[in-house]
Amino acid sequence: MKKLVFTIITVLLFSCTHETDYSPREVNYDRDICAQCLMGIAEQPWAVQAINSHGDVLWFDDIGCLNEYMKSEPWKKFKGDGTVKIWVGDSQNKGQWLDAEKAYYTFGQHTPMGYGYSAVSQPGDSTYTYQQVLRRIDEGKTMREGFLKEHKMMGKGEEGD
Repeated sequence: MKKLVFTIITVLLFSCTHETDYSPREVNYDRDICAQCLMGIAEQPWAVQAINSHGDVLWFDDIGCLNEYMKSEPWKKFKGDGTVKIWVGDSQNKGQWLDAEKAYYTFGQHTPMGYGYSAVSQPGDSTYTYQQVLRRIDEGKTMREGFLKEHKMMGKGEEGD
């Protein structure tokens, strides 16, 4: 009887090892919001998801929002000491997700928050790597200012300006 109890306890202990599922999740359009700008995720081809070692997911509606959030204290807490896997929507194949670090990025297309970078699976004449995109966003090489003016988020374009 003691052997049976010991065996059951041993099996239970070893079966409790947790392996994180880093696979991309489906967007829940009625509840997933961007962790940076708090807008609802509306366009999967430009959405970004980050999954930490606990299986927690943060959503972003544009890679520029991810870039901004990565500079914050909440990102450091989310990341902890573990791994974070980042997936980006494939702008050419709706519903498909690409590993953000292996994807290529084009510039110049309308994106939900106006940064202008779209993920694609194959390199082209004018594509950028993930690290290049993050650096370019930090340098202000985006379509964001025009986006903000168009949406009157900078106080520009109003009567009297």
